[in-house]
Amino acid sequence: MSQKEIKEILHRSHSVAIIGLSDKVGKPSHRVAAYLKKHSFHIIPVNPLIDNVLGEKSYSSLTDIPINIQKTIDIIDIFRKSENVPPIIEQAIELKNQLGRPCVIWMQRGIINLDAAQAAHQAGFEVIMDKCIMDEHIHLRQESSNT
Repeated sequence: MSQKEIKEILHRSHSVAIIGLSDKVGKPSHRVAAYLKKHSFHIIPVNPLIDNVLGEKSYSSLTDIPINIQKTIDIIDIFRKSENVPPIIEQAIELKNQLGRPCVIWMQRGIINLDAAQAAHQAGFEVIMDKCIMDEHIHLRQESSNT
Protein backbone atom coordinates (compact mmCIF):
# COMPACT_ATOMS: atom_id res chain seq x y z
CA MET A 1 0.00 0.00 0.00
CA SER A 2 1.49 3.35 -1.01
CA GLN A 3 1.69 6.40 1.24
CA LYS A 4 -0.77 8.15 -1.09
CA GLU A 5 -3.30 5.32 -0.62
CA ILE A 6 -2.83 5.32 3.17
CA LYS A 7 -3.29 9.11 3.20
CA GLU A 8 -6.54 8.75 1.23
CA ILE A 9 -7.81 6.04 3.61
CA LEU A 10 -7.09 8.15 6.69
CA HIS A 11 -8.70 11.25 5.16
CA ARG A 12 -11.95 9.51 4.28
CA SER A 13 -12.25 7.33 7.41
CA HIS A 14 -14.07 8.38 10.58
CA SER A 15 -14.85 5.20 12.50
CA VAL A 16 -12.40 2.51 13.62
CA ALA A 17 -13.25 -0.83 15.22
CA ILE A 18 -10.19 -1.73 17.30
CA ILE A 19 -9.85 -5.48 17.78
CA GLY A 20 -7.95 -6.36 20.94
CA LEU A 21 -8.17 -2.90 22.48
CA SER A 22 -6.81 -3.03 26.03
CA ASP A 23 -8.05 -0.97 28.96
CA LYS A 24 -4.49 -0.85 30.33
CA VAL A 25 -3.05 2.63 29.76
CA GLY A 26 0.50 1.52 28.89
CA LYS A 27 -0.50 -0.94 26.17
CA PRO A 28 0.04 0.04 22.51
CA SER A 29 -3.62 -0.58 21.61
CA HIS A 30 -4.77 1.79 24.35
CA ARG A 31 -2.26 4.46 23.33
CA VAL A 32 -3.31 4.22 19.67
CA ALA A 33 -7.04 4.28 20.49
CA ALA A 34 -6.63 7.31 22.77
CA TYR A 35 -4.71 9.09 20.00
CA LEU A 36 -7.34 8.28 17.37
CA LYS A 37 -10.16 9.43 19.65
CA LYS A 38 -8.28 12.66 20.39
CA HIS A 39 -8.02 13.24 16.64
CA SER A 40 -11.77 12.94 16.00
CA PHE A 41 -12.02 9.27 15.05
CA HIS A 42 -14.93 7.34 16.53
CA ILE A 43 -13.43 4.25 18.16
CA ILE A 44 -15.32 1.00 18.67
CA PRO A 45 -13.53 -1.27 21.16
CA VAL A 46 -13.70 -5.00 20.49
CA ASN A 47 -12.45 -7.10 23.40
CA PRO A 48 -14.54 -9.76 25.15
CA LEU A 49 -12.59 -9.30 28.40
CA ILE A 50 -13.56 -5.68 29.09
CA ASP A 51 -16.85 -3.77 29.36
CA ASN A 52 -15.65 -0.33 28.29
CA VAL A 53 -12.52 1.66 27.60
CA LEU A 54 -11.87 5.34 26.90
CA GLY A 55 -15.54 6.03 27.58
CA GLU A 56 -16.72 3.61 24.88
CA LYS A 57 -18.62 0.33 25.28
CA SER A 58 -16.57 -2.71 24.33
CA TYR A 59 -18.03 -5.55 22.27
CA SER A 60 -17.07 -9.24 22.30
CA SER A 61 -16.65 -9.48 18.53
CA LEU A 62 -17.35 -7.59 15.32
CA THR A 63 -20.63 -9.42 14.90
CA ASP A 64 -21.74 -8.44 18.44
CA ILE A 65 -21.59 -4.74 17.57
CA PRO A 66 -25.13 -3.39 17.00
CA ILE A 67 -25.96 -3.09 13.31
CA ASN A 68 -26.42 0.70 13.45
CA ILE A 69 -22.80 0.96 14.64
CA GLN A 70 -21.54 -1.75 12.24
CA LYS A 71 -22.84 0.40 9.38
CA THR A 72 -20.45 3.20 10.40
CA ILE A 73 -17.20 1.19 10.55
CA ASP A 74 -14.60 2.35 8.03
CA ILE A 75 -11.49 0.55 9.34
CA ILE A 76 -10.98 -2.64 11.31
CA ASP A 77 -7.72 -2.12 13.20
CA ILE A 78 -6.28 -5.39 14.50
CA PHE A 79 -4.17 -5.70 17.66
CA ARG A 80 -4.07 -9.50 17.83
CA LYS A 81 -1.38 -12.07 17.15
CA SER A 82 -0.91 -12.88 13.48
CA GLU A 83 -2.28 -16.41 13.94
CA ASN A 84 -5.49 -15.00 15.45
CA VAL A 85 -6.30 -12.81 12.43
CA PRO A 86 -8.22 -15.30 10.19
CA PRO A 87 -11.41 -15.48 12.33
CA ILE A 88 -11.45 -11.67 12.48
CA ILE A 89 -11.21 -11.51 8.70
CA GLU A 90 -14.07 -14.03 8.43
CA GLN A 91 -16.27 -11.77 10.59
CA ALA A 92 -15.20 -8.70 8.61
CA ILE A 93 -16.13 -10.44 5.35
CA GLU A 94 -19.51 -11.36 6.84
CA LEU A 95 -20.15 -7.70 7.72
CA LYS A 96 -19.00 -6.52 4.31
CA ASN A 97 -21.30 -9.00 2.57
CA GLN A 98 -24.27 -7.84 4.67
CA LEU A 99 -23.61 -4.10 4.84
CA GLY A 100 -21.16 -3.22 2.08
CA ARG A 101 -18.64 -2.13 4.69
CA PRO A 102 -16.19 -1.89 6.39
CA CYS A 103 -13.69 -1.21 3.63
CA VAL A 104 -10.25 -1.41 5.26
CA ILE A 105 -8.42 -4.08 7.24
CA TRP A 106 -5.48 -2.63 9.13
CA MET A 107 -3.07 -5.01 10.85
CA GLN A 108 -0.86 -3.15 13.30
CA ARG A 109 2.93 -3.18 13.32
CA GLY A 110 4.28 -6.70 13.72
CA ILE A 111 1.04 -8.35 12.60
CA ILE A 112 1.48 -10.21 9.32
CA ASN A 113 -0.82 -12.89 7.99
CA LEU A 114 -0.53 -13.19 4.21
CA ASP A 115 -3.34 -15.74 3.83
CA ALA A 116 -5.76 -13.58 5.83
CA ALA A 117 -4.68 -10.50 3.89
CA GLN A 118 -5.29 -12.30 0.61
CA ALA A 119 -8.75 -13.46 1.74
CA ALA A 120 -9.62 -9.90 2.79
CA HIS A 121 -8.31 -8.46 -0.47
CA GLN A 122 -10.31 -10.99 -2.49
CA ALA A 123 -13.41 -9.95 -0.52
CA GLY A 124 -12.88 -6.36 -1.62
CA PHE A 125 -11.03 -4.89 1.34
CA GLU A 126 -8.10 -2.55 1.16
CA VAL A 127 -5.47 -4.21 3.35
CA ILE A 128 -2.67 -2.59 5.32
CA MET A 129 -0.31 -4.85 7.18
CA ASP A 130 2.56 -4.33 9.63
CA LYS A 131 1.97 -0.57 10.02
CA CYS A 132 0.81 1.50 12.97
CA ILE A 133 -2.28 3.59 12.18
CA MET A 134 -1.22 6.20 14.75
CA ASP A 135 2.27 6.55 13.26
CA GLU A 136 0.79 6.87 9.78
CA HIS A 137 -1.65 9.54 10.98
CA ILE A 138 1.15 11.45 12.74
CA HIS A 139 3.23 11.28 9.55
CA LEU A 140 0.26 12.57 7.54
CA ARG A 141 -0.29 15.47 9.95
CA GLN A 142 3.41 16.40 9.85
CA GLU A 143 3.33 16.26 6.07
CA SER A 144 0.28 18.54 6.01
CA SER A 145 1.85 21.07 8.37
CA ASN A 146 4.97 21.27 6.17
CA THR A 147 3.02 22.23 3.06
